[in-house]
Amino acid sequence: MTEPVVVDARGHRCPAPSLRLQKAMAGAAAGARFVLLATDPMARIDAPFLMAQKQGRVISIEEVDGVLRLLVEAG
Repeated sequence: MTEPVVVDARGHRCPAPSLRLQKAMAGAAAGARFVLLATDPMARIDAPFLMAQKQGRVISIEEVDGVLRLLVEAG
């Protein structure tokens, strides 16, 4: 499997992290993976909501030193 595409939205507020993720996922094949890096705590809510809308899934959510790392898979 290929490495996930990293979407760096650190320092941006809602809704920018989810919008950046959505843009990166445009045209992605089912099963493609993406890592969203975000400092806005709302990304913990917004990204899973986006994945539900796009028939994708959240694989993991981690937070280290105030940076969220969300691993998602396109549906």
